[in-house]
Amino acid sequence: MSIQASAGIMGMPVHLNIVDAHASWTDAEVVFAYLRTVDCTFSTYKSDSETERINRHELLEKESSEEMQTIIALCETTRIETGGFFDARYQGRFDPSGFVKGYALQRAAQILHMRGFKDFFVEAGGDIQTSGHNSRGEKWRVGIRDPFKPSELVMVVHLSGEGIATSGTYERGEHIYDPVHRRPANEVASMSIIATGVYDADRFATAAFAMGRQGLPFIGALPVLHGFMVTCDGRAYCTPGFQRYTAQ
Repeated sequence: MSIQASAGIMGMPVHLNIVDAHASWTDAEVVFAYLRTVDCTFSTYKSDSETERINRHELLEKESSEEMQTIIALCETTRIETGGFFDARYQGRFDPSGFVKGYALQRAAQILHMRGFKDFFVEAGGDIQTSGHNSRGEKWRVGIRDPFKPSELVMVVHLSGEGIATSGTYERGEHIYDPVHRRPANEVASMSIIATGVYDADRFATAAFAMGRQGLPFIGALPVLHGFMVTCDGRAYCTPGFQRYTAQ
């Protein structure tokens, strides 16, 4: 028995599937309530969010909420880890959009674990955190969309406890910026990253996409990350470790 629930949060559809006879709509709403709080705090589209108040210099970063200060510190750590290819600061503004979704989804998974659930997935805008198995007792099947034909899949992976995130231009156009070379990131069509959690998958997918074709070798050099890249000429490449997830 499982419960499936969806909600529109952070400007995108959020889906939750809990495989447990004791799961209820209340459990789903606890997760959605947390994600709504994250949206209200970090959104760059809500004028009263902490992010926008900081950008208008109405709120000092050191006086912001504890979670905001955590995100600011983690964004800076990620900037250093990626050689500047992930940078939440651009033209005097702070924008954690390429970071906070994965962070929030991993926290949402922790909430479900604390409520006693072992088998579930939670997904927002294509980024997914899995745990355990689906209702058939199998690993979760996750499709990676073809960046040139978004209604079709270019790859299917099987996950049980891992997180996956994809950065690309097929949904929102050229929205990722290469902060090192100061130009739009458009050298590859999509970059998918599998990690032990969606937090790492999301932040490194953003950075690797910004790196262009050099993003995949960067991911391949990190033993806990596995990448799949589709270039603008339609060619697909993956790191050796990624292949373990393509078979059941």
